[in-house]
Amino acid sequence: QVQVAESGGGLVQAGGSLRLSCTASGSSFSFDHTDWYRQPPGKQREWVAGMPGSGVTSVTGRFTVSRDKTKNAVNMEIDSLKPEDTGVYYCNVRGWRNIRGTIIPFDIWGQGTQVTVSS
Repeated sequence: QVQVAESGGGLVQAGGSLRLSCTASGSSFSFDHTDWYRQPPGKQREWVAGMPGSGVTSVTGRFTVSRDKTKNAVNMEIDSLKPEDTGVYYCNVRGWRNIRGTIIPFDIWGQGTQVTVSS
């Protein structure tokens, strides 16, 4: 079984930066694609940035997604934080496991990490 967990959220001032991590645990798995989403208070979840499994770094505006293979983690740095960046940030990981020669795809979400940006 593969699990993912987000970390790195907190309270920051506008204009600052923050690095969130999405760390996967389990065995015999490979990433296919990782996406970051956020859910602002009272709003629907929205896509923020993503990276394919073969990627190392991907930049989408103020959001830089990078892979740390040594830790099975995909990090996201957010620069020039704004109050409207406030919300719960989730990672969604798609990939597959190789179980005794059988390829089993997975599509899993973490529990989220809260980011609050004060003005």
